[in-house]
Amino acid sequence: MLEISHLELPLAEFTLRVHLELGSRVTAIVGPSGAGKTSLLETIAGFRTPVQGRIALDGKMLVDAERGRALPTRRRQIGYVPQDETLFPHLTVRRNLMYGAAAERSASAMQPFDRVVGVLELGALLDRGIANLSGGERRRVAVGRALLADPRLLLCDEPLAGLHPELKSRILSYLRAVRDEFPIPMLYVAHDAAEVQMLADEVVALERGIVVGRGPAAPFAGHESTPGEAPHRLAVPAGPFSPDRKGPT
Repeated sequence: MLEISHLELPLAEFTLRVHLELGSRVTAIVGPSGAGKTSLLETIAGFRTPVQGRIALDGKMLVDAERGRALPTRRRQIGYVPQDETLFPHLTVRRNLMYGAAAERSASAMQPFDRVVGVLELGALLDRGIANLSGGERRRVAVGRALLADPRLLLCDEPLAGLHPELKSRILSYLRAVRDEFPIPMLYVAHDAAEVQMLADEVVALERGIVVGRGPAAPFAGHESTPGEAPHRLAVPAGPFSPDRKGPT
């Protein structure tokens, strides 16, 4: 359970204000560009510090602004896949994957590595340099590295942005495999209704830093997006949405 209590974070054009309890397996965070979606993920991860509010993950306090307490990013047990991947170009795929993993990993602890490599089909890439990877391969490595940090929560910030439709479909199948194989809750920022349809259990919509809609992703079933539709509007289908409603646990 992720608890975001009366969070406030001033941004350039507005203040991000969020009060949510999230317990779904995969929650899609949607909204127009500049709505505060990335800022919300960065605050949860510990890259931004709110001026007010608290964030707790499974009962463990991550930040309490009123008391001036914030757990360092490295101790939050959160895997983060940012838009720009932030892979290390001077390291091989294997060393990128192992970055952030515990240095004292035992032989038995290597099974998760093999499992992540298998699910994401990275075995043939392990000795390659990052410069020799395609865009889709780099996305898979970024997801794998986040999983190997032993996270209790996975944050994905538009991991399919900028990919052509065929490659996007292929990477989406890997993300579905991650969802199905690893029991890790996920917050997934998306602009594409197809991604929400295939991955999410619940949708939270943001506009100018405020939660303007929330509900199950089920209304997406059978809905095909068209080029003329605004993806963030698709993510708030008609139905009994409430900014204050608690999600399923």
